[in-house]
Amino acid sequence: MPSYHATSLDELPDLAAILARTGLGFIEDMIAGRLPCPPIGATLGFRPIEARQGHVVFEGAAQFDATNPMRGVHGGWYGAILDSCMGCAVMTALERGETYTTLEYKVNITRALPLDVPVQAIGSLEHKGRSTAVARGELRGLSDGRLYATGSTTCLVMRPDGA
Repeated sequence: MPSYHATSLDELPDLAAILARTGLGFIEDMIAGRLPCPPIGATLGFRPIEARQGHVVFEGAAQFDATNPMRGVHGGWYGAILDSCMGCAVMTALERGETYTTLEYKVNITRALPLDVPVQAIGSLEHKGRSTAVARGELRGLSDGRLYATGSTTCLVMRPDGA
């Protein structure tokens, strides 16, 4: 079954379902279509396509709805896809019972991304400790490998059971 995006809160897994899986298992289940991808991906036109320990790849293309007043791709689109791939790279290192949230991220846009150009956002884990994790990301053209943006993130690692 191919991946799909949730269309209601009822379709999203609850916290118990999230904590019952490893982070890598959770992302693999989204890619395989056993769990829905978050609706932000449908809204902004991207989805995860590959995951392994410390590494996640998203594919997508900015559409007209992501334009800014200057007729270019809004910087928030770059931020959203990079935040997603970097956060999911962190998620691949989580054990059962752990979850995460983004504390901060930074994006450097290196060139303008034309609308409808397919890209890959590659997230790579740099460090995972007990309470924080750090990852980096690159946004590259799918057909030519051109670099459109880079990013970095720091995430908070949480254990809701208090362990």
